[in-house]
Amino acid sequence: ETDQMGVIYHANYLVWMEMGRTELCKARGFNYKDMEKDGVFLAVVEVNCRYLFPARYDDHISVTTTIHEANKRLVRFDYEIRNADNGKLLTSGFTRHIFCNPEMQPASLPTRYYSLFDISQR
Repeated sequence: ETDQMGVIYHANYLVWMEMGRTELCKARGFNYKDMEKDGVFLAVVEVNCRYLFPARYDDHISVTTTIHEANKRLVRFDYEIRNADNGKLLTSGFTRHIFCNPEMQPASLPTRYYSLFDISQR
């Protein structure tokens, strides 16, 4: 998970972002797995990760995830990854996802999920 200098491998931050997304869904009252059972999938279409300072072996990490924007077709999650012991911002970034059906074709999010993604029902 680290290089010879004890610095966390850069791709691990994307894994932490996914964990943050999963936990955000749980905090909003649903499991992503249940949404998949309903035939709704989130396909990643864009990733941005800005590395500010390295995480190192045995650091305690915190991930803050928010929904930056969402509509019935797309959702963007924003992330801040910090050293949990001193609060230092290590990485910021976002992922953008398109809602898809089981065949991975673009689909509209069912209205029952709108409130979970802060989407108005206009």
